[in-house]
Amino acid sequence: MKGLILSGGKGTRLYPLTFTSAKQLIPVANKPILFRVIEAIRDAGITDIGIVVGDTAREIKAAVGKGNRWGIQVTYIHQEQPLGLAHAVKVSQDFLEDERFVMFLGDNVIQGGISGLVEQFAASDWNSQIVLTRVAHPEQYGVAELDEDGRIVRLVEKPKQPPSDLALVGIYMFDHHVHEAVDNITPSWRGELEITDAIQWLVEHDYQVYPYIHRGWWIDTGAPTAMLEANSLVLEELTPKIEGYVDRDSEVDSRVTIQKGAEIINSVIRGPTIIGERTRIVNSYVGPFTSIYHDVVIEDSEIERAIVLEHSLIRDIPARIQDSLIGRHVNLTRSPIKPKAYKLTLGDHSQVGIL
Repeated sequence: MKGLILSGGKGTRLYPLTFTSAKQLIPVANKPILFRVIEAIRDAGITDIGIVVGDTAREIKAAVGKGNRWGIQVTYIHQEQPLGLAHAVKVSQDFLEDERFVMFLGDNVIQGGISGLVEQFAASDWNSQIVLTRVAHPEQYGVAELDEDGRIVRLVEKPKQPPSDLALVGIYMFDHHVHEAVDNITPSWRGELEITDAIQWLVEHDYQVYPYIHRGWWIDTGAPTAMLEANSLVLEELTPKIEGYVDRDSEVDSRVTIQKGAEIINSVIRGPTIIGERTRIVNSYVGPFTSIYHDVVIEDSEIERAIVLEHSLIRDIPARIQDSLIGRHVNLTRSPIKPKAYKLTLGDHSQVGIL
């Protein structure tokens, strides 16, 4: 089997963080989401992986390389425009050939990996298997209707009256018949080739399409609130480890991970939290569900339930920073210049809450 990871797209819901960076490389619990997807596929025994890339191809290639660190072989497949998930399959046909494959969206985080899914599909003669999970508000998702034998009967996109509470997760298994399906569908009203239309084509032409019901949590990290939620869930699963330096005046609880080269000086750190390599926390409070990435400095400040990316500085902020995503090379300080005022330079789609 082969793996196909979709890492194109513009990540508009995460602007301005993704104006210049790939959304798949934003870290959750200090590991880029794309790396987590690669590891999930590798752990399922698949080592031949194609990554579909778009405008951020250079950054993704620099981060992933040839895949040596994971013991896999990576092939990059360029998609000139994000014209739908089925279009990504179409442009990947030379790589996929006639082999079975798993397709995984590069910005999804799922509990427990996909090894069970891959084993089940590999042992079957099914043509396709799609991952579903039960949700509270199925009208907000693509929803699957099943027959008495547990096969997929129909897929409905954001129905007003959902036929079930089973929503599609961004993980799919296919054999070579999906290429025939992709060649026989037409673009949707969005101008995209929809993977749901390709799956529906398989169903209508009597191919065997079965569900895999995922029992754990799953997060599509395409929006800031979802990114913070995924960060919180993954942090709770980490095995805490102290590899950096903690001085005797600091208080660090048992659910905190401190990575190599990090320094905690006269500060309080409450977990689950992770502090990245070469980061310095001085005279500060870092609260639960916070991920501070590498080479960050936080001084005389408080932060909780947040993600801070590399090379940022937070210094002398009088109010606690909470429920926040802070990008790379951000300088957040209190100005000594009087009169006191807020002086801001903000990119498009920025969100700022001021007390």
